[in-house]
Amino acid sequence: SASTFTIKAVVSTQSTGGIEEELDQDDYLLAKISDIIHNLFGVYGEDFVQVFDKLTDYYVAMLAPERPSLEHQWALCVFDDLIEYAPNSAPKYQQHFLQPMMVYLSDTNPGVRQAAAYGVGAIAIKFPGADSPYKDFCTTSIPSLVNVINAPASREVENLSCTENCISAITKIFKHIIGMDNLDEMTLVTWLSWLPIQEDEEEGPTVYGFLMDLVEANNQHAMGKNNANLPNIVKVLAEGIINKTIRAEEDAELMSRIQVFMSSIQSNEHLWSAILLQLPETHQVLLRQS
Repeated sequence: SASTFTIKAVVSTQSTGGIEEELDQDDYLLAKISDIIHNLFGVYGEDFVQVFDKLTDYYVAMLAPERPSLEHQWALCVFDDLIEYAPNSAPKYQQHFLQPMMVYLSDTNPGVRQAAAYGVGAIAIKFPGADSPYKDFCTTSIPSLVNVINAPASREVENLSCTENCISAITKIFKHIIGMDNLDEMTLVTWLSWLPIQEDEEEGPTVYGFLMDLVEANNQHAMGKNNANLPNIVKVLAEGIINKTIRAEEDAELMSRIQVFMSSIQSNEHLWSAILLQLPETHQVLLRQS
C-alpha cells in the first residue's frame, strides 16, 4: 500500500544517515503516517492488527537506540495505539515495546518521554487489577516517571506536556493497578504536590477524576489530619477550572462531582470562609460565583 511504501522510504532514508533537513521532512512524514495508523486503529481496533502486523518490523527497527529521537517517538506512538485500541493483541508484541518503553521514559527528548509515559498509562488502564500481567512493569516504571516530574526544568514550556503525561501515567497506575486504599500518606501528599495540571486538557479529567475519587472516599491520607489539605484541594480544583484543564461542557460528569463536593463544604459557612481566605483573589471570585 501507499503507507507501507512511505514507511519503507522513511526508514530507508534514515538508515543511510540523512542530514538535518531530511530529519525535519521525515518528522512530518512520520507524524502523518502515525496519524493515519492512529485513525485506523481507532476505527477498526483489533481488526486492524492483521494489517499492522505487516508493518511491525519497520516500527521495531525505529525503536533501536541508534535511531533518531523522532523515530523513537513515532514508533512508541504507534505501539501506544496498539495497546489502547487493540489490547487483546498487544501482548503478542510486548517483546518489542515493553523494554524500549521503559528505557525511553528517561530519554533526553521530551516527545519521546511523553510517548513512553502515555504507553505506560495505557497499559495500566487496559490491563488493570492487582493480578495484572503488567503490574511489575507499571510499578517499576514509577521511579522513572517521578524523575521526569521532579526534574529542574520539568515545568518549562517545552517539557510541560511530557511532565503532565507522566503525572497522568502515575495516576492511572494508582487507580487501576495499585488501588487508592493501598497508597500511603507520603505517596498521596507527593502526588497532590504535583497538581494542578496546567496545560493538558486530555489528561486533566484523569488526574482530577482520581482526586475526586479520593475526596468522595474521604481518604484521610489525601484529606490530611483534621481535613488540613482541604484548602489546597479546593485551590487545585479551582485552578483546573480557571486554566480549562477541567472543561465545563466536555467534562460534565467531573464538573458535577466537583460541584457536589464544593456544595458540601459551602454548607459549613465557617469552614468555607476559612478556606476562601487562604486562596488567591481569582480563585475566590470563581468559587463565590459557583
